[in-house]
Amino acid sequence: MSHSTPLQKEYKSMASPLYLLPPPPPPPPLTPSLPRQIIHPMKHQTSTGHHSFRSTTKEILLRPRRTNPFVWFTAFICVIFCLLLILAGISILVIFLVIKPRNPSFVTSSASLRSVYLDTPEYFNGDLIIFANFSNPNRKMDVTFEYLSIDLLFFERLISTQGLRPFTLRRGEARLEALHMISSEVYLPLNHSLELQKQVQTNRIRYDIRGTFRVRVRYGFSHVAYGLHGRCQMELTGPPNGFLVARGCRTKR
Repeated sequence: MSHSTPLQKEYKSMASPLYLLPPPPPPPPLTPSLPRQIIHPMKHQTSTGHHSFRSTTKEILLRPRRTNPFVWFTAFICVIFCLLLILAGISILVIFLVIKPRNPSFVTSSASLRSVYLDTPEYFNGDLIIFANFSNPNRKMDVTFEYLSIDLLFFERLISTQGLRPFTLRRGEARLEALHMISSEVYLPLNHSLELQKQVQTNRIRYDIRGTFRVRVRYGFSHVAYGLHGRCQMELTGPPNGFLVARGCRTKR
């Protein structure tokens, strides 16, 4: 039986490969997994609460609400108003497409120029009588003149104006109105005054008549109102017995 020396024991321990490797790391600690029976009750509780919330919301949404009577009354009034507008539009369309109404006419039948003079070179005075003829050419409708205003102009300069009372023209009826147009101390520019003096010397004085009207055309229970404009150009002889020698009138909307 042989005994090894201490030097031999040291040599053997150095020659061993386990002496050169470090010790292995310790294994990681194991994480315990949660049991399934703990998770399932929470999920069941959440699902049950969500279902209960949806059921409550659905009941609130499906619950019938009573409409306010004022809302029904307002809706009924709006429907009636819309129907009346539709009927009015249809009646107006029938009048204009089937009956074809014509505009009333405004013309100057005659005129009498009594005086024209200038106090100063720029202030005009005059006295003119005009006989205006209003006629209704429609054979199926009446026409009412609700507003009438007549202006007398010299070279587009207003020198006199007059209004008339409202009146009605029956189907095919005409009406003659006398207009007394008086001008007193009306300012005229110098070039207009010189032109007026020239026309008096040549015995041909030109005036313009401008009429502004509002008429209402009636057919049965329906009616239509609109504005009308009349324009006449007149040429008269000199005063004191001036009379109408030429005219041109037109009436339009």
